Amino acid sequence: MIATTMPPINPVADGVLPSGIGEVIAYGAGRPGLIPLWVGEGDRPTPDFIGEAAARALRDGHTFYTDMLGIPALRQEIAAYIDRLYGGSPEPDRFFVTVGGMQAFQIALAIAAWPGDEIVIPTPIWPNFFGAIAAHGARSVTVPIRFDPGSGWSLDVARLAAAVTPRTRALVINSPANPTGWTASRDDLRALLAIARRHDLWIIADEIYGRFSFDPAHAELGRAPSFRDVWEPEDRDRVLFVQTFSKNWAMTGWRLGWLEGPPALGRIVAGLVLYGTSGIATFLQHAAVTALREGEPLVRAQIAQAREGRRLLCEGLGGLPGVALPPPAGAFYAFPQVATEPDARRLALRLVDEANVGVAPGTAFGPGGEGFLRLCFARSAADLQEAVHRLAPVLARPGAGP
Repeated sequence: MIATTMPPINPVADGVLPSGIGEVIAYGAGRPGLIPLWVGEGDRPTPDFIGEAAARALRDGHTFYTDMLGIPALRQEIAAYIDRLYGGSPEPDRFFVTVGGMQAFQIALAIAAWPGDEIVIPTPIWPNFFGAIAAHGARSVTVPIRFDPGSGWSLDVARLAAAVTPRTRALVINSPANPTGWTASRDDLRALLAIARRHDLWIIADEIYGRFSFDPAHAELGRAPSFRDVWEPEDRDRVLFVQTFSKNWAMTGWRLGWLEGPPALGRIVAGLVLYGTSGIATFLQHAAVTALREGEPLVRAQIAQAREGRRLLCEGLGGLPGVALPPPAGAFYAFPQVATEPDARRLALRLVDEANVGVAPGTAFGPGGEGFLRLCFARSAADLQEAVHRLAPVLARPGAGP
């Protein structure tokens, strides 16, 4: 608890802990020449064609209050993009524009769960999910997925099903997953839908990394499998999709995303947006329209860069003594297990000091992350080659850290 002379603090707010990633960033921030692989973004700035669209919208006077669910042009363009990728001809009224994927997730939680309810979530997973669930007053029920040093990560569906109780209101499924790269198969997705159907649960589906799929089994799709590939008509009203412009279109700082769900939720989402952020800046939404219409070459370039980055890190670090790094099936993170130093937090701080490379400790990602590190490979080949050169000698030996 915070000891102050202030009036009492809401214990829910006081219980929201900072991210373990932030500790390492604060420790290494400002060090000359440090290679930052600790956060989930690449090194490519937003391309000019998107920035110019925002500037043009400003010049055209798109600076007024706007529809809480997003401008019609953007909702229509999102629907067209999803149709190109997955088919199904979704209606624009299924899409609600948000302040990044984080607000989309918070709204999904507000719809799905009451304070005190349980949210079942496979781990290791992005720590912001834990924080948002805690801030909502709900409780994360973690189900660690299995790691095999030879083949990678897999979900034990039976174990997840056993974690469901009468207090469970939703499953959070991130596939391809941050930080592990685990990617649900179609059989996994069918089984998860069956669990949700059986217990009348929501599924909050984070498929943000769906375009970053490296498993040859999914090559014919050109993307990772989605709940859209396997759902029955009745499932359309139980899956809430969280999405963002951050990863595909190099727009992390723009804070633009969307929530997809049943059109009947539009009234509720509009209210939650109104009393939360009161909408998204209109000129940014016009730029997002341009990103969707003209950005496919950019997305493909991002995927190609990540594919090469994956190869460089896995080949450069995976063969080191004591390091297990099977190539991830999706997303853009390497998540090696390092036997030479099982304390991931301590190792991450050591790597700042001894290699001048910033990585995220696996402990930040919940149960199952102990002994692992996360490294973002959505960066230039030159940066990643230099990072491997610096990291390899440190990872290959144990040592006393801070």
